[in-house]
Amino acid sequence: MTIWVPQLSGSGPRYRQLVEAVVAAIESGELGEQEKLPPQRRLGHALGVTTGTITRAYAELERRGWVEARVGSGTYVRGPTTEAFSHVSPAEASAQVDLSLSLPPPCAARADGLARAMGAIQRDRSALVHAMDYQPEGGLDRHRRIYAEWLTRLGLPMSADELLIDQGGMNGIFVSLSALLSPGQRLAAETLTYPGVISVAQQLGIRTVGIEHDGEGIDIDALAMRHERQPFGALYVMTEHQNPSTAALSESRRHALAALARERDFWLIEDGVQYIGERGTPLYRLAPERTLYLFSVAKILGGGMRSGAIRVPASLRTQVAAVLRNQSWMPPPLIASLVCAWIESGDADRLLAWQCEEMAARHALVKDYLAGYDYSAQADGFYIWLRLPPGRRAGPFVEQLAERGVRVTPAEPFCVGSEPAPQAVRVCISAASDRVALGRALGVIRDSLEAPGPALWETL
Repeated sequence: MTIWVPQLSGSGPRYRQLVEAVVAAIESGELGEQEKLPPQRRLGHALGVTTGTITRAYAELERRGWVEARVGSGTYVRGPTTEAFSHVSPAEASAQVDLSLSLPPPCAARADGLARAMGAIQRDRSALVHAMDYQPEGGLDRHRRIYAEWLTRLGLPMSADELLIDQGGMNGIFVSLSALLSPGQRLAAETLTYPGVISVAQQLGIRTVGIEHDGEGIDIDALAMRHERQPFGALYVMTEHQNPSTAALSESRRHALAALARERDFWLIEDGVQYIGERGTPLYRLAPERTLYLFSVAKILGGGMRSGAIRVPASLRTQVAAVLRNQSWMPPPLIASLVCAWIESGDADRLLAWQCEEMAARHALVKDYLAGYDYSAQADGFYIWLRLPPGRRAGPFVEQLAERGVRVTPAEPFCVGSEPAPQAVRVCISAASDRVALGRALGVIRDSLEAPGPALWETL
């Protein structure tokens, strides 16, 4: 069977020539949306290059949003307007255990809590009127007060005057970047970071700069040196539970980062969407005049509750509020009312306490199944970062797991810039339907780690 084979031309690395050839074919219509690209080994043989060259080109195309890799199926054309990453699972057979998405652990109490919150709104005539009315772009004073009191109880002291209500974490990222940076300006982030911020930056025409990081978080010396060479206007950072590495920024680096941001005059976007009970000093407490803090209820109450809050310095309040108004006029009053009723009833705190206990039990399962393997985790965290044994490649490993009914995420979607992806996978242990399903999936992962995989030279 024949396959599509491009003509490579021009100068530079062969993988970049292939990237440009695929982009040109998509733009011309030669490759249509949802069309499958040739298998990597076959295309490498046809072009006279290594499979590693094809793998690197496909990864770069996926990073740019032109194609998507479907585990166990191949790589397919997205087209220039398709989203660069997915946030929902495709329909799968019941035997499939999807550990690729950072979702809160399933719990019947979520639906019960929502039902009680809806009942509270229904019985309150004033709340019903507010839920149907226009409101300020940053939300009602009452909602901001309830959010501020709850965040303070969760170890994040702040006042209602500092907050603007938004529509969750992704909305907070979009609003923050829109308010702080213009097209062509630079945003710094760790070399591995949340794919959502990469996608938003691409849509807004903002260039990203990758910064080295380790088990203590972002490397402050590397950050300072990069700012000397490529000044950036803002840094996006997850201080408590980095996605995907799970690292927490050490206390000494938090203070150094706050000092560097003041010295070099750049903004800090602190993403606190991933709830972690034990936390260090928030950056917004160390550098309040230049830190935006993002919070969302998605990882606690549920992803469908599109509500959150941005802690904004006073000097930026008007600017951020204008972006909120221009984008959606105001946060949906009904959603914010439901969230606040949920908080006031105490159901949100009870659900959070259960969630922490459940995640502790799930992490205990990880310790049992993956003892002796190299992974990072945090007690309340939704995922672990599993580094593969020497000689193992993430691509074949992910495919091997998919064939056995387990989905995980390789490093490529998290990569900022053109640095090669580490041979590691993110495993979202929170997403399994229950501990039995998680144990089954972890057993598959352990067996796959123990089984011999393709030799490194076979994948290059």
